[in-house]
Amino acid sequence: MSENMIVRQAGTTVWKQIQESLGNEILGGRLQGRLPNETELAERYAVNRHTVRQAVKALVEQGMVEVVHGRGTFVREDFIDYQIGRRTRLAHSVVKARRVGKSEILDWESLRPSAEIAGLLDLTSRAKTLAVNSLDVVDGKVIGVCTQYFPLPRFEGFGEAYSKAGKTHLALAQFGVEQFQRKLSRITARLPTNEVAQQLGQPTSLPILYVETVYVDQDGKPFEYGISNFSSAAVQLVIEPD
Repeated sequence: MSENMIVRQAGTTVWKQIQESLGNEILGGRLQGRLPNETELAERYAVNRHTVRQAVKALVEQGMVEVVHGRGTFVREDFIDYQIGRRTRLAHSVVKARRVGKSEILDWESLRPSAEIAGLLDLTSRAKTLAVNSLDVVDGKVIGVCTQYFPLPRFEGFGEAYSKAGKTHLALAQFGVEQFQRKLSRITARLPTNEVAQQLGQPTSLPILYVETVYVDQDGKPFEYGISNFSSAAVQLVIEPD
């Protein structure tokens, strides 16, 4: 599909197609600064202004653009720079950016991990982990959907502590993890599942940042494997040598 044509697809409204088209341009860096006005966008996509207005409204709600009264609609540039360092977590980057963040715990359960996760955490095949599902929320907006795995019985009761603390590192301190290091991070771009897209408030056609991380404690023992699905419209990863 070219940027000047919307091919009507069964089951997809036109304004959503325009939203996705503009969103892809923003993520690809092809659309920056001020958006064309409604009349220009309506001419580009050969639709009426109401349809364009719906698409732009969805982009505003998604956090990709903002309306500056009297000036127009602009691509947002206030990405969170998540610094992937040896001793950093997302919470540290949020504080550094002077933003308000928290982890909203959805649920947790005890389960036997996959062979891959067991290997990353140096666990036996019969070991169990505590899987915690949560949302990373910054300034009231969901920017990440996460699942973290912690070895049992070491972290028995961690779900309750995490839920009360609201931040991983604060809850970890209650379980004797005073210092930690990032042992591994794997970063890929992929399309979100329907559930993750819904939680992030974005279409499934927009890529997310899929980050896998393993942390070790002060004794060098792995204690956490985490998967984070970050909104690529809200987070950019910054990797700096320690």
